[in-house]
This record gives sequence, structure tokens and C-alpha cells, in this order.
Amino acid sequence: MSTTPASGRAPAAAVPGRRPLRAGPVSGVWRPRTVLIPLLTLGVLFLGVLVNCGRGDIHIPVGQVAEALFGGGDEATRMVVTELRLPRSVTGALVGASLALAGAIVQGLARNPLASPDILGITAGSGVGAVTVIVFGGAYGGVGGTVASVGIPAAAMTGGLLAAVAVYLLAVRRGLSGYRVLLVGVGVNAFLTSVLSWLLLKADIVDAGRALLWLNGSLNGASWDTMRPVMWTLLVLMPVALLLSFPFGALVFDDDTARGLGVRMTATRAALLCTAVLLTAAATAAAGPIAFVALACPQLAVRLLRTGTPPLLASALIGAAVTVWADVLGRTAFGTLELPVGILTAALGAPYLLYLLIRSGRARTS
Repeated sequence: MSTTPASGRAPAAAVPGRRPLRAGPVSGVWRPRTVLIPLLTLGVLFLGVLVNCGRGDIHIPVGQVAEALFGGGDEATRMVVTELRLPRSVTGALVGASLALAGAIVQGLARNPLASPDILGITAGSGVGAVTVIVFGGAYGGVGGTVASVGIPAAAMTGGLLAAVAVYLLAVRRGLSGYRVLLVGVGVNAFLTSVLSWLLLKADIVDAGRALLWLNGSLNGASWDTMRPVMWTLLVLMPVALLLSFPFGALVFDDDTARGLGVRMTATRAALLCTAVLLTAAATAAAGPIAFVALACPQLAVRLLRTGTPPLLASALIGAAVTVWADVLGRTAFGTLELPVGILTAALGAPYLLYLLIRSGRARTS
């Protein structure tokens, strides 16, 4: 007896963990993980913000922090939470989300879990711009308050964008290949790292110390003013990245297959690369280079959601949560010593990088 429905179409094969959905002409697949993991990550992120806002010279319990965030509590508590501590946590969340989203895009473009915006020279370009202002622009002291709050972020973003333009112009030849972009990015990054070392040698001891503090990636000077540029960048580019998620998912295939699916390879890669560059430059301008967030968080999202390419929204949320909790550890885990968030993310991310290297080596051998 035939099991074919009256419509003449055979029923879709069931895939474990995926429930087919159909609403008129629109069909899709319901995967509980794609909803559950982001929601859990949002909860972890919110808890990290509460803990971070409660720690400091004046300890505030988590319950009172939550009450102050929603407009309750006494005026002094609200001022400490919303004006002094909340900008740091919000900046950390936005910076982490921007870096992780940029890392997911770059790893998808390169089809390589070891790729990240750091190796494209974007972070090094931002560092060269910011350190140039610190060393030669008098970014501290006197008129330096204005220069430091405006000139350093602007120079960091300009340096990152110029580095990305250089990589693009050197890599684009008969189309934009992700593999070629990575190779050119490694070369540009090595050159800019040498320029950065030269700038540090030219600086006096005070400016060199300030430059090294910025290069470690720190949320110590975060305020609502430093948060706004990265916030607007993320608000504009996150929808753009999500709109490009379909062609981004097709990039897991070879170029011929992706073109057969209707994806314009060169235009899609250029749009995605430009999005990743702007996100990285804005995040680096706000907090300095924060290592390994762009590398590790997309791979954590891949393993949690079990997807073929790094999921963009989940990667951004995981990046935000990791950065905020790394800042909590840097502020509280070592007593009176406060470590920059970049040192904590590097210490947490380095073992993961070694794991990825070992895993890829074993995969090639087998």
C-alpha cells in the first residue's frame, strides 16, 4: 500500500534533532539548540553584568544591582551602578560581541577554524594607529584628555581600516579568495607588528608604558562616550551580517557549488569581509586588542549548536559573555591586583588554540 500523500509529494525524511516546519509556501527546520543555546548565553551574560557591576571598592549584592538597573534602590546605589560600573560591562559585552561576530565571518570565509581578524592585520593596524597618537600626539596630559578620548579611538579605527584596504588590494586578483586573503593578511600583520615594535622603541618610558597598557586590551577607562561608537557599529552591522547569513552558509561548499546555489561569490565575500573589518576596528578602538575572543568564541558556538559554519548570532552572544566574565575574573581573582581583560582572554584562549592546532594536525594525518 502506497504511503505517498494525496499531494503526490513524498514526506520529508526525519533528521534526528531537527523537526520540519511548513507554513504555506515557506518551509524550514526547527532546531531547539538554535534557540536554547542563545537564551542560556543571554542568561550567563546578564549574570556576568550583575556580578561585574557589584564588585569594587563598594561591594553591592547582586540583588541590589538588579534592582538598581531596573530603576529601584537608593539614589547612591543607582549612581554607582549605572554611571560608574555599568558602562564598563556594556562596553565589554559590545566589544566581545563585535570581535566574535567578526571572527565567525572570517572563519567562514577562510573555511578554517584557525582564522581570525588578528591574522589579517586589522588588529595590528589599529594598534599602529593608536600607538602613533600616544607616542607622537601627546595623548595624555594638557590638551591630552581630548586627544586621548577622541584621537586614540579615531586613530585605531583608521589604522584598522587602512590595514584592511591594503589586504584587500593585495589579495584581490581574479576574484576574492579566502585562502589568498589569509596569506596576504599574515604578511601585512607581520609588517605592522614590526612597525609597532619600532614605535615602542622610539617612545619614552612613560608613553611606552601607556601604549603597552592599551595594547593589552583593557576596559578600565570605559565610559558611555567610549561605548557609543562600538554600539552604533554593532547595531548597524549585526542586521547586515544576519541578512548575509544565507550566502554565508553556502560558503562552506566549494566555489562552483556555491555559485550553483545562486551565491555571488566575490560580492558576498567583499561584503562579509568589510563587515568583519568594521566590527574589529570599532571594537579595538573602544578597548584595545583583546586576544582570542574572535578565534575561540565562534568555535565554541559551532560545537554547542553543532553547525557546519560558525553561527553568527550565537557567536556574538558567546563573545559578549566570555569578555564580561573575563573582566570579572581580571578584577576579582587576584586580590588587589587588577589585570586587563586582554590578558585573561589570552590566558584562557591559548590552550584552546593549542587544542585546535593538535586537532587539525590529527585530521590531516588521518
